[in-house]
Amino acid sequence: MIVSSLNFLLFLYILWRGALRPVDRLLEERRARIEQGLKDAEEAARERARAADERKAELAAAQHEAHELISRAQKVADESAAQLVATARAEAERLIERGRVEVTAEKERAIAQIRAEVADLAILAAGKVVGESLDGPRQRRLVGEFLASGMAGSTDGREGQG
Repeated sequence: MIVSSLNFLLFLYILWRGALRPVDRLLEERRARIEQGLKDAEEAARERARAADERKAELAAAQHEAHELISRAQKVADESAAQLVATARAEAERLIERGRVEVTAEKERAIAQIRAEVADLAILAAGKVVGESLDGPRQRRLVGEFLASGMAGSTDGREGQG
């Protein structure tokens, strides 16, 4: 029995040296690889979380910048619209004033034409009433006096009504 025990111990020693040590070494290497894999997985998870946070921050910054750009564009559009409205108003006022000037000038031309026609009619009427023809300078003097006395009084009250 001692020999058997010695044989068994020798067998265990040889088995330990030859087979169990490499198996133990393989198990240790596998455990180390698994631990390293877990560490790498944790590091990758942290890296993914950090990258996700960076993307969120970049997205928030991009959205903020987009809002600022939209705000600036709206402000520029509002300023442009206000400038266009002011330009249009100025142009309209200029056109209205030009129209007023033209109407006033046309009114003065019409009044002058009417006065000339009235003068001619007055000369004809005076010639028929008097029964004689008046010479040019005398006619003009009489018409001028007539216009100065009669037309001046009648046109002052009517000019504002037209």
